[in-house]
Amino acid sequence: MSSIASLADLRASLESLPEGDEAAAAAIAHRQSRLTKPQGSLGRLEELTAWLGRWQGREAPRLDTVEVLVFAGNHGVAARGVSAYPTSVTAQMVANFERGGAAINQICKIVGASLRVIPLKLDTPTADFTQTEAMTEADFIEAVATGFAAVSPNADLVCLGEMGIGNTTAASALAAALLGGDGTRWAGRGTGLDDAGLARKREAIDAGLERHRPRLSDPLQAAMALGGRELAAILGAALAARRHSIPVVLDGFIATAAAAPLALLRQGGLDHAHIAHCSAEAGHRGLCAELNMRPILDLDMRLGEASGAALSVSVLKAALACHFGMATFDEAGIDERE
Repeated sequence: MSSIASLADLRASLESLPEGDEAAAAAIAHRQSRLTKPQGSLGRLEELTAWLGRWQGREAPRLDTVEVLVFAGNHGVAARGVSAYPTSVTAQMVANFERGGAAINQICKIVGASLRVIPLKLDTPTADFTQTEAMTEADFIEAVATGFAAVSPNADLVCLGEMGIGNTTAASALAAALLGGDGTRWAGRGTGLDDAGLARKREAIDAGLERHRPRLSDPLQAAMALGGRELAAILGAALAARRHSIPVVLDGFIATAAAAPLALLRQGGLDHAHIAHCSAEAGHRGLCAELNMRPILDLDMRLGEASGAALSVSVLKAALACHFGMATFDEAGIDERE
């Protein structure tokens, strides 16, 4: 499927997702067993190499073309005082990304990744989800389709992140809708809320859950009612990557919540994805556990803007360097374990 024009298209695209290449993963595991090290001693680096090969469909995975996509959106619920910053900061940070002045710019340079920042109607925030659905079906599908189209079919890896004042509230509400619980379980301090702000955030989440409860059994309806354009775009990009057989790294709490409907709508729907890092945002560790996904890094980061996703590329590149650069026991003339 090359485009998504309706909810029916989106649902249909989930019916026949490509599976990973198990032969490629097995070949990688065989080489790992011959390298000059005790079996399994590189731990998750070995697992990550096999994961890259499985989803690229190559016995020799590569990271020559790493694409970092940052989607930006604004949220009507932010007017309820759920963020420490005004919504004007979203556009200001997008401009900062474009000037090269943000953390993500520096990390992308270090790991050799390209960065694209994609703003989504920043002058038109989503509706306040405590009063009505955040997005109409048309608006939701437009954002999903934007994310889907943003993925380059020739990428070796796609890293997904976001920017949007108020989007930890949307992500927390979506996590609660998908996995159960309320604002107390899922809401964190986001950009640095004080106690009063955290209370307002929890109240907004609970109000949204109550208003939209009849729709929340459907993950796509939940994403439409409670999410945001940048979250919808992340969902679309993660789906496109699967269609193109590209492995995905999700940034932190918001990106994980945004992509979570794929895991609930289709068994194995996020098997092509890894979570880059365990965010310090309150709900992320629990969200990772619910999805049975173990983050690559745990550095107490909570910046967003795909910073953790881009940073994890350094680990993935190290994994490939070891896999291809190390000698086998035969090549090195080293006796194997008896």
